[in-house]
Amino acid sequence: MLFVCRANLCRSAMAERLAQAGGLDAASAGTHAVPDLDMPAFAKDVLVERGADPAGFASRRVDAALLAGADLVLTATRAERAHCVTLAPAATARTFTLRQFGRYLQQLPPGPTTLRDIARVRGRLQAGAPLDDDLPDPFGAPIGEFRVCAATIADILTLLADRPRRDPA
Repeated sequence: MLFVCRANLCRSAMAERLAQAGGLDAASAGTHAVPDLDMPAFAKDVLVERGADPAGFASRRVDAALLAGADLVLTATRAERAHCVTLAPAATARTFTLRQFGRYLQQLPPGPTTLRDIARVRGRLQAGAPLDDDLPDPFGAPIGEFRVCAATIADILTLLADRPRRDPA
């Protein structure tokens, strides 16, 4: 699973580390990332509060190869989703905003889930408004905004972890 935000410093970085702390295979990147930057102190603090390890993180820029290799791409905003599907059109069916994906998971009955199941829900539901789909960037904000962002991510990751995927995806 690949998480993507703009700079790969806050949202996608926290999502990667929270997912890994939950036993999920995850990576992250940014559409406009400057490579090899560390995440902000507040992001690290919030990860530690949630039992995740921020050590060794380094930002990187998303590219077509990363997108092609990801079984699921979850972006922070619609703009980042558009960027990803432009870079790798073949990834369109498995690329969602994080909040959109969470809404789709909530519409499915309990049990194993495939991307086909998600596609059926995607086809039935109206598109969300930007405020429904976009995860606000806490960069430069007080630690409370980082906590809100991390809580949103963690809630969606819990939904994902509670739904093991079945083959074929």
